[in-house]
Amino acid sequence: MKAQLPSDIRYIGVDDTKTDLFESQYALPAGMCYNSYLICDEKTAILDTVDPCMESEWLTLLEKGLAGRTPDYLIVHHMEPDHSGCIAAVMDRYPGMTLVASAKALQFLPQFLDRDFAGRTQAVKDGDTLELGRHSLRFLSAPMVHWPEVMTSYETLTHTFFSADGFGKFGTLDADADDWACEARRYYFNICGKYGAQVAALLQKASAFPIDTICPLHGPILQGELLKEALRLYSIWSAYGVETRGVLVAYASIHGGTKEAAEKLAELLQQRNAGKVAVTDLSRDDQAEAIEDAFRMDSMVIAAPTYDGHLFPAMYDFLHHLELKGYQRRRVGIIENGTWAPQSGRIMREMVSSLKNIEIVEPMVTLKSRLKATDLPALEALADAMAQR
Repeated sequence: MKAQLPSDIRYIGVDDTKTDLFESQYALPAGMCYNSYLICDEKTAILDTVDPCMESEWLTLLEKGLAGRTPDYLIVHHMEPDHSGCIAAVMDRYPGMTLVASAKALQFLPQFLDRDFAGRTQAVKDGDTLELGRHSLRFLSAPMVHWPEVMTSYETLTHTFFSADGFGKFGTLDADADDWACEARRYYFNICGKYGAQVAALLQKASAFPIDTICPLHGPILQGELLKEALRLYSIWSAYGVETRGVLVAYASIHGGTKEAAEKLAELLQQRNAGKVAVTDLSRDDQAEAIEDAFRMDSMVIAAPTYDGHLFPAMYDFLHHLELKGYQRRRVGIIENGTWAPQSGRIMREMVSSLKNIEIVEPMVTLKSRLKATDLPALEALADAMAQR
């Protein structure tokens, strides 16, 4: 069921179906929405703008939502350009409006806009309130979720939590309405995943208030059972907990030998009831999906060949991204391949061992070019070890 905002809160966000990559790296097969809201009371507040590519559409929706009113405040929860991209346009349109943001956001403002809004800004900090009439916004700071200036806000009358990038999701507003978790998970681990401790701190802070509605800056408005499920998943994700018992088999293969071994291992894991088994080809599949699955499950096997005396680039890039996103508290098995001087296993072990609370599962399997019958006992031993918890 589509969420219904309280009568004095209006949605004025926009869907972007033209941009192919979010942050120039994450595929958007279902587009992206940039959410913006209006609170109309004795005072009127705009809550965030949108990406500059959607400026014209957003300004039209804003005018319609205002219905002749003049806004008093522009609340900037997050200075990233997909949310602050229309600040100059709307501030110029309403010269009497005050921009409200954290002190750090106001510090960032001239870095994005070559404009002087002196005398038209108001800095707020954690616990400050902004009275609009019947409605009141209480500000909750959220540094590093996922930028240092982020501020969220809680509307006290309607119990509405404006969560900035928290609880965001890839896709247009109503895309994949029946499966929020899939694209929310890919969004979380690739955008906010490194900052689990900071997300957990925000969840703890927000838990002091009754919340009936969550209004994120991306994705659908959350209410009812969907809201409860989102809170449940965020409590797991922010603690780097295990959502699904299972094994991700992530491989990179040059001529098919490593691929054959990875697929055989997946078959052996399924035979051993190792939980959900997912297989991803790091050379071809979406890396953000692979990162999502790596965090989702409790175990992973990485399989890659040696390349130029080092590690095949697709695997190196994947492990580098896991490091950037704070991958931790997982079990990892290793399959290496090499025709004359295998090195990939050593390098993968070193990269994974540098991460926090990682258990390397033995034995490491070494292949020489192709999977052979003589390799099966080692592969079976690895499957046995991965299936055990």
